[in-house]
Amino acid sequence: MTESSRVPAFENGLRILSLLARSSGPLQAATIAQRLDLPRSTVYHLLNVAEREGYVMRLPEESRYGLGIAAVDLGSSYARTDPLARVGRVLVGRLVDRIGLSAHLAVLHGREVLYVVEMRAKHAPDLVSGVDVRLPAQLTASGRAILAALPKAQLRALYPGAQAFVQRHAEHPAVTTYSELRRVLEAVRQRGWAEEVGDITPGMSSVAVPVLDHRDWPVAAIAVTYPDDSVPPGRIPELVEAARATAEEISRRIHGARHA
Repeated sequence: MTESSRVPAFENGLRILSLLARSSGPLQAATIAQRLDLPRSTVYHLLNVAEREGYVMRLPEESRYGLGIAAVDLGSSYARTDPLARVGRVLVGRLVDRIGLSAHLAVLHGREVLYVVEMRAKHAPDLVSGVDVRLPAQLTASGRAILAALPKAQLRALYPGAQAFVQRHAEHPAVTTYSELRRVLEAVRQRGWAEEVGDITPGMSSVAVPVLDHRDWPVAAIAVTYPDDSVPPGRIPELVEAARATAEEISRRIHGARHA
């Protein structure tokens, strides 16, 4: 293959990935070919290559294609760059000063959350969620906030079977099946925020909201973490709204006027 022939293939592959990212669900190859005005043979070839590399997931029962884990991971890589960390450090710091509790900013990395910013409140206990620490996404409030905002096809790609559900506490297993995860995330969507109670550290709880980009894609999450006995239930709405205001401000600064 010549250099000149590789470029159109690369461009068309990016067009396919962009189309799948914008779509509300997986698409048939024929639909992709029609929307992008490409030959079906070209679309099938590019989909096969993308599937082999993990950027596309094929759903044989439906004869449809959606984004794969590699694409999801690539999409979150922007959120791990220096601009987000710089903006997040300032705004998370202000959040901690305002509420007097520890908070952090995390991004999705495969089936884990990666902590980009962590700010500990004065006299607050140490947390396991330090900068660059990774934890199972389905167990954390941050991870649940992000996962709840993903399309169903991407969620299924991340959690194809039982082996995907890593646990931290054998005596306190949490979210061990895909059906359980779906129930947890549906509650997150209905409530508008995520929580975890003792799934990471016994005696500690967190609430979290997603940071959305210009396409409403969850690039990160803001979470507030606290000892169970330090926050009465009546204060939870206040913490959620404070975290949400911080998340929206990060979205505005990173992605511009769409969130203004």
